[in-house]
Order: sequence, then C-alpha cells, then structure tokens
Amino acid sequence: MIELVDASDPPALLPRLRRALEGDAPLHPYAGTPLPLPAHDAADLPADLALVVGTSGSTGEPKLALHGAAGLLASANATYAVLDGPGQWVLAIPPHHIAGLQVLIRSLVAGTTPVVMDRTRGFTPAAFAQATQRLGEGTAYTSLVPTQVTRLLADKVGTAALQRFSAVLVGGAAVPLALREQTGATGVRLVATYGMSESAGGCVYDGRPLPGVEVAVDESGRIHLGGATIAHGYLGRPAEAFTRRGDVRWFATDDLGELTADGELRVHGRIDDVITTGGMKVHPRVVEEAALAAYPHLRAAVAVGIPDPEWGQLVALALVTDTPVTTDEARARLRGLLPAYALPRLVRTSATPLPERGPGKPDRRAIAVWVGQ
Repeated sequence: MIELVDASDPPALLPRLRRALEGDAPLHPYAGTPLPLPAHDAADLPADLALVVGTSGSTGEPKLALHGAAGLLASANATYAVLDGPGQWVLAIPPHHIAGLQVLIRSLVAGTTPVVMDRTRGFTPAAFAQATQRLGEGTAYTSLVPTQVTRLLADKVGTAALQRFSAVLVGGAAVPLALREQTGATGVRLVATYGMSESAGGCVYDGRPLPGVEVAVDESGRIHLGGATIAHGYLGRPAEAFTRRGDVRWFATDDLGELTADGELRVHGRIDDVITTGGMKVHPRVVEEAALAAYPHLRAAVAVGIPDPEWGQLVALALVTDTPVTTDEARARLRGLLPAYALPRLVRTSATPLPERGPGKPDRRAIAVWVGQ
C-alpha cells in the first residue's frame, strides 16, 4: 500500500524515504492537504516501487509518476559521477517536488545530513545564507530555480553564500544566458539541469545526459528520454508516453529541442507552449531569453499566446520588474534580437512574482489570462 507522507518536516521524512529505498512500503510525499490517490490495482504496481511523485508541468493535468528504488539511486549516483563526488546539500526548494526529493535522496546516498533552509517567510538571501553557514566542511551542493539564483546574485550576502558551493544545480525553468554569465563572473559554478518528475528530476546537465541516460529527438522535434532513471509509468493511468525499447524505458516528453552535431541537447520549450501567430511558429523561450538579455534588471519574463481574430494568436510578454515597460518600448528594444513576427504585441509588467505550478515553473494559462485582461 502506498503511504501518504507529510513532507513539511524534511528531517522526519528522511528516515521514511530511506526505508522506501530499502524496500519498505512506497510513499507519496505531499504538502498541505493530501489528495486521494487515483484508483489503481496494487497488483500492477512495480515490484521495486519506492516513490510516487506528482508532476508540475506548466500546463496539463497533474499526474503521479511511479519510481523504483533502483532508478532513484541510479540518478543520485550519476549526479555525483559528473560533479565532484558525494557531498552535503542545502535544501532550499519544496521537498514534495522531485527536485527537493532528490536533494534528500542524494544526501542519503552520500551519508550526509542535509541543511534545511527556513522557508517560513519564503525564499530570502538572508535565510539561504544562514542555511549555508550551517554546512560542515568539504564538498557542498544546492539545487535552485533561476529566480532564486537571480535574487541571490542581487544581494552581497546571497552571492557570498553561492560561492560556498562546489556546484549549484539550477532547473525547473530555462536558465538565461545572462544569468549564466553573471554567475560565472562571480566564480559560482552553475549547472543547468533538464528533466522532470518522469525522469527522476534533472537527467541532462549542461546539455549532456547523465551516465546511463539516453536522449533522442524525433522528426517532429519532440525530446525523448531513456534509461534507468525513467519512471515506470503513472499511477492509475495508461502507460501513455512511456515505452520500452529492449531493456530501456523511454519517456516522450512534451518538449521540443534539437541535438547538436556533438550531441548537446538544446531545449526550445514545450510543444503546447508554441505560439502560432500569422502562420508563423514562435517558441516562447526564444522571446523570453531575448527579453532577459535586453533588460538585465528583469526578475522574470514569460511569453504566452493570446487569442486574436486577425493573427490567430498574439505574442504577449509578461515581465517581472519594478520599472514598467511599455509594449512600444519593448518592441523597439527587441527589434534585431527577434524576427519581426516574434516581437510581442502586448506587454504587461508586474512588481510581484507571476503564478507558478511548481518551483520555477510558470503557470502559463494563468499568466495568459492576466496578460489578456
């Protein structure tokens, strides 16, 4: 039987997670009020099932991915193989999402005690720095989303805290080139990760698959991930996007991308996020990266499509900044960085964070409604 476990107390969650990895009853960590698990046949569950974790994509219905202990441990060991070996972690993201759970699993594999950041008042540079000060000596890591890194780099104490880590894993959303350059200038080692709940979190680091992970891109541009870290499927649902090729499990993501000649994966964005305007297809990530490059002071940029009777969809841009930006100004600034058809026709700014569906994942549907008001 799958056990529902409150993840609000990570130190208490750790021993239960250890037992699940060792073969005890599988668990489903939750935050807030637990939702009932979907109807399922216990006889159909994977023999080594250890963890049931919810998805948190930017669109679509949340699902529950089924992960075996072997895949979760393979993911943790592969991470250490490409970083600087086992180390201690600071947990600064919610522990019921896959990225937070992986911090705990990697800590168990390394035999270290994670430092849990105080998030009662949200994420702040001061709280992150205080957690960093509680680390022991030796190799240390943390896992963040781009907006958290941006906040830390805007604060001297936060920047100093980042410099303590051997590597800072960043995922959940695209990592802007400007952010990578900024962290590099401070000596911080930023590792951009790509993955999702179905792949046990990040399984591609800086465009390169982890050991034991395979990446393929089909003719339509859809990204497929394969290997031991892939989930067995979804709880109470058909196999859907999961397949087997020989002994390898594969997952067909909802993302578009390409593999370069030397095997580097470049992610363009979600299939259902593509904006079709005047018959032309626009990848939101391209617009977002251009906006972040043109306006270094932005805290976030999200491009969405707004229904329009003439164009089909308008390219709209939501910006998080204390300095308002008009549509005409944005179009003028972005002209030359984007093709004419990809220039935003509607821009709205907000001084407060945009809606999210998970750590660092924008809720594009809610944002599109807000921008189109």
